[in-house]
Amino acid sequence: MSQKEKVILAYSGGLDTSIIIPWLKENYDYEVIAMAADVGQGEELEPLNEKAIKTGASKIYIEDLKEEFITDFIFPTLKAGAVYEGKYLLGTSFARPIIAKRMVEIALKEGATAIAHGATGKGNDQVRFELTVKALAPHLKIIAPWRIWNIRSREDAIEYAEARNIPIPVSKKDNYSMDRNLWHLSHEGSDLEDPWNEPQYDKILKLMVPPEKAPDKPTYVEIYFEKGIPKKVNGVEYGPVELIEVLNKIGGENGIGIVDIVENRLVGMKSRGVYETPGGTILYAAHRELELLCLDRDTLHYKDIVAQRFAELVYYGQWYTPLREAISAFVDVTQETVTGTVRLKLYKGNVMSAGAKSDYSLYNEKLSTFGEDDVYNQKDAEGFINLFGLPMKVQALMKEKNKGNKVIK
Repeated sequence: MSQKEKVILAYSGGLDTSIIIPWLKENYDYEVIAMAADVGQGEELEPLNEKAIKTGASKIYIEDLKEEFITDFIFPTLKAGAVYEGKYLLGTSFARPIIAKRMVEIALKEGATAIAHGATGKGNDQVRFELTVKALAPHLKIIAPWRIWNIRSREDAIEYAEARNIPIPVSKKDNYSMDRNLWHLSHEGSDLEDPWNEPQYDKILKLMVPPEKAPDKPTYVEIYFEKGIPKKVNGVEYGPVELIEVLNKIGGENGIGIVDIVENRLVGMKSRGVYETPGGTILYAAHRELELLCLDRDTLHYKDIVAQRFAELVYYGQWYTPLREAISAFVDVTQETVTGTVRLKLYKGNVMSAGAKSDYSLYNEKLSTFGEDDVYNQKDAEGFINLFGLPMKVQALMKEKNKGNKVIK
């Protein structure tokens, strides 16, 4: 009897991946090996071991990827200042490449021929998983059940699970699609599918309180960065995982980091989601304040242009591409002097700057003061304005000369 081929399944224990194991067993003659990635879900992963085996997996890998997730994916994106469509801090987006990377490593170790995932054919995650596989192990086959099975909705999936006595973490009454990691928690589906519906924050928020229920007095927090990487909170040095956890707690208590967005998915449709990113929102605000202090104008402005492209690359699943790596190299150079401390004031969902300092600050009080100074000759501005405005003046003179000419309006 020939040995069965192996497939590595990205397994979370959620609705979709819970039913994919028996579906793969029923429709493919593969040995199914599950891989659960701990990227900070905040839940006990150990029960997944028993659950995966009971539903048909031959074994399961439970991988702690939290620190690598932060240092190799979150921090490079934070340093880039990348925000998708001005609102989304990419919490799900950059979690997929690290999961797929570990799946590839396990597939090579196990001699597997295929990788499977539970992303739908409507979503972005299918692209993120599969582009990573193509970049790191192009010989592996990819199985995406949502693109080929007869299940057409979450209700169908629930019925499939119930018919096979598979325990699932949702019901038809509580049917939000959620994705959680150390950086954020996303909510999609159910009543959120109508953009006119206000989110039921009391019902859906799990990492924070609604802003109106936050304390009536502000909270101050100080964050120290070294070359663009956060190292300390309120003077205490933390490792990457603990630092995010501390800021999530502080931000969550103050209602910081709720984003309600109708975003443009890569596959072409718009989707509506609510994201909770308490610690990440604080870090982005603090990092920006420090860059405003430490980066020169041209570098800062050009970096803003690059940040939008970086966000698109992350959102589109193109982490393992030459362009993303090149942009990260540029960003790292810009961060050489982004070292210092930022103080923020948190109040009922708002993040406000309350001070910043750095040994690399480009702010010069003697130059900027409204008081008397002896380092800036204000008369110099006249020549600067004359030269800076010369093209505009020449254009105006030309129009004046040709006034009445029908060609010139």
